[in-house]
Parts: sequence; C-alpha cells; structure tokens
Amino acid sequence: MMELTYLFFLSSGLFLGFSLGANDVSNIFGAAVGSKLIKFKAAALIATIFVIIGAVYGGGATTRSLTQLGQVNALAGAFMVALSAALSVYFMAKTGLTTSTSQAIVGGIIGWNLYAGHKTDLSILFQIATGWILCPILSAVLAVLLYFMLKNLFHKIKLHVLMQDQILRMALVCVGAFCTYALGANNIANVMGVFTYCVHVPSVHVWIFHFSGLQILFLLGGIAISFGIWTYSQKTMETIGQSLMKMSPFVAFVVILSEALALFVFSSETLQNILGSLHLPSLPLVPVSSTQAVIGAILGIALLKGGRGVNWSITGRIVMGWVTTPLMSLIICFISLFFLENVFQLQVFLP
Repeated sequence: MMELTYLFFLSSGLFLGFSLGANDVSNIFGAAVGSKLIKFKAAALIATIFVIIGAVYGGGATTRSLTQLGQVNALAGAFMVALSAALSVYFMAKTGLTTSTSQAIVGGIIGWNLYAGHKTDLSILFQIATGWILCPILSAVLAVLLYFMLKNLFHKIKLHVLMQDQILRMALVCVGAFCTYALGANNIANVMGVFTYCVHVPSVHVWIFHFSGLQILFLLGGIAISFGIWTYSQKTMETIGQSLMKMSPFVAFVVILSEALALFVFSSETLQNILGSLHLPSLPLVPVSSTQAVIGAILGIALLKGGRGVNWSITGRIVMGWVTTPLMSLIICFISLFFLENVFQLQVFLP
C-alpha cells in the first residue's frame, strides 16, 4: 500500500520528466533532424540511452544545489511542486515552443516556500539565476570560437563534399550522445530533486552494479524523459531545427557541441574539482536551461553572420516563455497547495 502511495505522488515527477523529454531533447537533436542529417527515430534512440546514463550517474551535484533552494519535506507538497512545473512546461510544449524545466521547477519550489512559510535561500537562488544568465552567453561564445576553429580545420583538410557530409553525420551522433548525457546529468534534478527529502527508496544490487536509492529515483525519471522523447519531441525539434534558423549541417554540429559543453560545465563535479585544484574560477553546479544553451549558440553564430536568417519573432516568443514559465509554475503551485491542504486534507508541508 505504501509503495502505491509513493508511486501515485511520484507520478507528477514522472510527468515532468515526460514533459522534459518532449521539450528539451529538441534542443539537442532539432538541428540535426531539421537539417535531415539524422532521422528522428535514430535521434530518439541515442537520446534515450544516454539521457538515462547521465541521469543515473551524473545527477547528484545539481540535485544538491536545487534542494538547498527549498527542502520540500512532505510528499503531497513535492507532488504539487513537480506537477506545477510539469503543467507549465507541458502547456509550452503543446504550442510547439521550447521552454525551461529548470525555471519551471524553481518557480514551483518558491511557490511551496511561500505557502509553507519557509525561507527561500536567496544565495542559492542567485547562483541558479546566474547560471541561467551565463549559460546562453557561454554557449554563444563557445559557438563562435568553435565555428572559427572548425571552419579553418575543414578548410585546411579540403575534404570532398560527400566525405565531409559523412564526417558531420558521425560527429552529430557522437556529440548528440554527449549532449543528452549532459542533459540527463544536469536536468534530472528538475524531475526528481524535490522528492529526495520525502521519498526513501532502498538501494539495489544488480549483478556487479550497485544503485543507491537516489539513483533508482533518477532511473525512474530518466525512463519518463525517454517516454517524452518518443511521443512528443518531434514537433519541438521542428521548431528549433527549421523555424528559428535555417542551419547547414556544419552549423548544426557547432550548435549542438556548444550546447553540450555549456551543459557539462554546469554539471560536472570532476571539472569543478580540477579547476579548483588549479586555483581557477568555476561555475556553479546548478540546473540550467538547455533551451537557453541552444538558442545562445544559434544567436552567437547568427550575430557572427550579421543576424541574417534568424526568425526574431519566434526568438522573442521563446524569451517571453522563459519569463512566463516560472511565474506560471509559482502561481499554479501556490493555489493548488491551498486546495490540497484545505479541500483534500493532505499535509503539504511539515513545520
């Protein structure tokens, strides 16, 4: 009976994972699918495998940061935080526009904090907001640098057009796998992070592998993301891959690689430790928006070319979505918590 209760309340997190898969994977493979270099089914299969690996083995760092923003300590409260974020993202995905699950879940957590009377850690909120600002900037800078470096490299090698096309196809598959790994590692916190203080899952041994309870939660979230990839992501892939900016295969590769590196920088404890040992500054390990990363890369290259070819109308609508999503999630969560507590008599927070 207790397991069924847990599964019911986890359903909102699974729904959020589904929405993330329908929405965010378009930022990785939209360019490749839109430029006809990779078929949708092949992209979905690669994304499924590597997003789960990234979630299970790399999701701990960003989860710790997110839970410091607000420690949701009641199962019904966690259910509504995740559901509010999922509904916000799902409504955006249904319109064919991508948005940020990171911003949606942060809006939901702040809504829970306000309702429960818990203090929002402003220093953590500042770190997360800083990540949202720096992520597209970093992605744009990386895109410009990679564009120049790789363009010069291809010019020096002087490959035949058909050979260059084959290399780009293989490169897009490899960088797409890396990027979906980084997405799983960075964004699984958005899917299952709010449940870590109120759901206790036993560890599991499978052959030579050991999975902690937290990794089991991440595995469930990764499976939900995969379901979203296969069912609804094709429409949003078309928005990114065709509507925002027409991209050549080469530009598509640069965009995805820039996005992957930006997500990895905000997810990797190993990279942070290496930079720390060298006394170099590092970026906070926080959930960031893959949408902002990919659009930052696209706009970086577009501005490099004088801004030609960008659909600024769609760009503006997407940016408006970044503002609307956390506010929508916050309001939905706050109002829904009131109904859960007063109508359904559920405990949505602990003192």
